Amino acid sequence: MLAKIQEHRPRTQKLVKEHANVKIGEVTIGQAIGGARGVRMLVTDISYLDPFEGIRFRGKTIPEAFAALPKVPGSDYPYVEAFWWFLLTGEVPTEQQALEVVKDFQSRRAVPAYVGNMLRGMHPDTHPMTMFSASILSMQRESLFVKRYNEGMKKDEYWDPTYEDSTNLLAKLPSVAAMIYRLKYKDDKQIPADPKLDFGGNFAHQMGFPKPYDDVARMYFILHSDHESGNVSAHTTHLVASALSDVYYALSAGINGLAGPLHGLANQEVLRWIMKFQEKLGGKEPTEENVKQALWDTLKAGQVIPGYGHAVLRKTDPRYIAQMEFCQKNLPNDPLFKLVNMIYKVAPGVLTEHGKTKNPWPNVDAQSGVIQWYYGLKEWDFYTVLFGVGRAIGVLTNTTWDRALGYAIERPKSVTTKMLEDVASQAIKADDLGAD
Repeated sequence: MLAKIQEHRPRTQKLVKEHANVKIGEVTIGQAIGGARGVRMLVTDISYLDPFEGIRFRGKTIPEAFAALPKVPGSDYPYVEAFWWFLLTGEVPTEQQALEVVKDFQSRRAVPAYVGNMLRGMHPDTHPMTMFSASILSMQRESLFVKRYNEGMKKDEYWDPTYEDSTNLLAKLPSVAAMIYRLKYKDDKQIPADPKLDFGGNFAHQMGFPKPYDDVARMYFILHSDHESGNVSAHTTHLVASALSDVYYALSAGINGLAGPLHGLANQEVLRWIMKFQEKLGGKEPTEENVKQALWDTLKAGQVIPGYGHAVLRKTDPRYIAQMEFCQKNLPNDPLFKLVNMIYKVAPGVLTEHGKTKNPWPNVDAQSGVIQWYYGLKEWDFYTVLFGVGRAIGVLTNTTWDRALGYAIERPKSVTTKMLEDVASQAIKADDLGAD
């Protein structure tokens, strides 16, 4: 295998370097090898990511969505349940409608006892994301879609039990996440759900964190809910569901994708890097000079600045801005936040001068871990579980609509390296003839 790999690598590298723009059908060789980057082949009305404007949820920017949705009394942030209504319908709910969803979620919140039994049977050093994915998958037996499908139903009815499964699952996820946290890090001292609290409020309660962590949860879940359909967690969920697998199978698969260090796991990587960065400063107050020097030292050592750059965005991630504004209001003097803010001030210029980054601006991960750490959630292995709870909102909405519109099973066509080399060779010959 090693000999074969070493023989094959130069072929792929040559195709990317010399023939990336040669078309094979409607896409280029670079897109085929490069993970389908930029290929317009997915459809969703739930959110859209503009390279310069950032994310829009159902046509609204993050500030517009936060301003329009009904807020929890005494809170700066909306009900997550109101946001669920908004993503599903495209309409901003009234406060009464939002409260109806709150009540509906409360009635679906109870987690089956077998989930806890399964989690307690896992090895103590199991990663929280493994536990989260397994918990979702273990509840697959509850699927109403499977029951209705086996009984026989019309294709145009598929969305209805999919909606029920999605709502049942989503309503349980905060309690499942809190159960994992308390089991793994707090000696399994579980806190029962509060039947009077909303999605974000009850999550904070079951985690054991006082106010304003309930607002942290609401903000975090909404900001991480959706980011178009092409990111790994969203696309994986869509792909698996396109085979008519129920949402328990599909979301568990999407969560597995989210656990990758190039996707959702990045938030804990960023916090780890920031804390090491803080150690390098040796207790000194971060300034433009010492932070700039430390950033250059990082780059010259062949390392990246985590939390900076994005596959699509070409500006500061609006999700970063939303979290930064929360920090400026609630923890302006926190040492970690002050360092993050100084990195934000200096890093884009350093990265631009360095010249190897298409987007020198921060993404959502550059800020999120700092907030969690400040409010006492210092087990950063758990951070991606929080991301997963939020991401479920968007992908379950998308899956419900995929079923409603009868989208087909996803099945792109593959080609061989030899085919790409043949196409590239033909393109060279065509260029030569044109030159003659």
